[in-house]
Amino acid sequence: MARTGATGRQGSAETPQTSGFTFVFSLTLATTSVTMSAMCGGLGAISEANEEIQKICESVKPHAEKEAGKTYDVFTAKSYKSQMVAGTNYFIKVHVGGDDHVHLRVWKKLPCYGGELELTKMEQSKRHEDPIEYFQ
Repeated sequence: MARTGATGRQGSAETPQTSGFTFVFSLTLATTSVTMSAMCGGLGAISEANEEIQKICESVKPHAEKEAGKTYDVFTAKSYKSQMVAGTNYFIKVHVGGDDHVHLRVWKKLPCYGGELELTKMEQSKRHEDPIEYFQ
């Protein structure tokens, strides 16, 4: 039985012709695998905290102190990861004095919903060496 490939030429069943479909399918798979890491929902790479992240920490500090049941004389953002959701989740490592750190999960709402910041979770008793990981 003869088949017609993308070029319009006929080939036998034993020697199939390469078609444009195969190329497009392969290209689509390659593109999909490259862009998967940049899609919404995944936790991004670790970054050094900057002025914007420090401001986020300062704005949620009273909520963190209430959650911890104590006040912090030191509250310095060190590093963070972000996650694109319906807004942005920031997972921030914060130095709180001595060898102590906390990890904060802060949700920054989309501007169409007011763009407010919300401390959604806090992990205490962390060290500088502890990696920032996803937590709920």
